[in-house]
Amino acid sequence: MINASYSEDFREIGPYEGEDFDQAVARLREYPQLINNFTDILSRHNRIVNKWKSFHSKNLLKSELTTVKNYDEFQKRITSDIFLNLIESSSIDEFTFDGLEEVGTDKPHIFISNHRDIVLDTALLDLALYRTSKGTLCQMVIGDNLLVNQFATDMFKVNGAITVKRTANSAAELKEETLRLSRYLMYALLKENTSVWIAQKSGRSKDGLDITSPAILKMIYLSAREQKISFSDFLREVSIVPVAISYQYDPCDVSKGQSEIRKLKAEGVYNVYKKKKYQDILELIRGLRLNKGNVHIQVGQSLDSSITNPVDAAREIDRQIHLNYKLWDTNYYCWDRVHNTSVFADKYKDMNTKYFTKKYRKFNREVVEYVYKEYANPVQSYLDAKNES
Repeated sequence: MINASYSEDFREIGPYEGEDFDQAVARLREYPQLINNFTDILSRHNRIVNKWKSFHSKNLLKSELTTVKNYDEFQKRITSDIFLNLIESSSIDEFTFDGLEEVGTDKPHIFISNHRDIVLDTALLDLALYRTSKGTLCQMVIGDNLLVNQFATDMFKVNGAITVKRTANSAAELKEETLRLSRYLMYALLKENTSVWIAQKSGRSKDGLDITSPAILKMIYLSAREQKISFSDFLREVSIVPVAISYQYDPCDVSKGQSEIRKLKAEGVYNVYKKKKYQDILELIRGLRLNKGNVHIQVGQSLDSSITNPVDAAREIDRQIHLNYKLWDTNYYCWDRVHNTSVFADKYKDMNTKYFTKKYRKFNREVVEYVYKEYANPVQSYLDAKNES
């Protein structure tokens, strides 16, 4: 059995609790732009709808921010009931999910998901869990690069964020931080009975290739390995569930293409690429605000204890994500376009292809080709996984 009774102080990396939570909520109540900034994000609809949303959200926020006591309440009553409901109604045509009926409630889970949007991947999984009454919501593992100021830190930490240090001064420090994170995950799962969301690799997939890094599995397993527990025995105690999330339209598709091309060129010439300080926050806002079309979450099956190592576990997560990924007309259209064929023409026969491609006309060919490949790659991943099955 995994020992998760640690005396170690997880305050620095864990979600806000107790006095820290109360102080953060008090700061949010006093933050003058909290409501205005959020309602600005929801500016797609006409003024009457926006006026109602602004009034509705202001009154709810004022009421709820005076009574929430912990991050679980904050996620349900503010993030889900207010923020996510408004985001769904303003920027998602239809949000669907499947597979949660197969997820047991006897113990919490580590949901390992492909990563498309900075916050919505985990937030929408939370919303699906909430709507199906699957117990407590997820804590989420995020990089500390998102904690750009006190407001951002407070918003993430009151929503159950577990922070990962992206940089370390030495290999010894990196190992220590990795072990602390692994220990905290086991503490959250086995002692706090709380599920956790983590992306399948560091950073979003910008090319549409959803490949799980074995390093993620090695980190999760590290504290159990420290106790001489085999990986198979670890999987008997800890439920690891693959999750595939897909967006019909990626609000950040062009910016992803632009940044990746700049990165490749910078590395080729200068061997360095430095992301701007607020780039991730701007991408976060764009992802919340702009149209996503249809969005689907498909929850897979918990990893079987017959898997004996993190590498094989990563490949099984890939297999499930690639087969479970909901493919949209945009994916099929771009696959045909990239491969100069019409194999999947029937999949997008009702799609307004001229409308879809119109927004890309002002960008250079290199960026546009990258964007089309981003949409096309999940189709190729599905075909490859199907052929290997």
